Amino acid sequence: MQPLSFSYSVVRSNRKSLSIRVLDGGLVEVRCPLFLPSIEVERMVSGKADWIQKKLLDLQNKPAVTPFTPQEIDALVCRARTLLPPRVEFFAHRLGVPCGRITIRCQRTRWGSCSGKGHLNFNCLLMLTPPEVIDYVIVHELCHLKQMNHSPAFWAEVKRLLPGYKLQQKWLKENGESLIRRLPK
Repeated sequence: MQPLSFSYSVVRSNRKSLSIRVLDGGLVEVRCPLFLPSIEVERMVSGKADWIQKKLLDLQNKPAVTPFTPQEIDALVCRARTLLPPRVEFFAHRLGVPCGRITIRCQRTRWGSCSGKGHLNFNCLLMLTPPEVIDYVIVHELCHLKQMNHSPAFWAEVKRLLPGYKLQQKWLKENGESLIRRLPK
């Protein structure tokens, strides 16, 4: 393996997969399962070195962003509390699943999440995305009430309700980071 031109930190936790993130400030963070051998982590990072270098370069070339004010975040949370519950109810009915409590949060790493008890959490920044993206995140989380994984059966459920969901995934991948970067530190 070639020596890397960047350093990275490793965060081990009770997870099943490895993820690599390039954070603001040029920090590279690798999250991996507790018992994944260090040599395997190093191999994976080396295999993604070109991608990491590109992300680091992109970060250097990005213009400074204006953070959201507390008032702007509060307004997004209020709007989400009004808009999301009826959309969740609509799609839950179509999917034939009950849903528990709906919580709106301001998050840096997730657009939505679903607990084993059926409680749903959504990022208030969804209010700055197109309506189709909001629907995709809602459907994605509701489908976890049937399949608590990302198996082919899970994606079949998503596709049944939103046949064009991959366009919304792509939108989030291409545009989501620019919204999250505006969250205050």
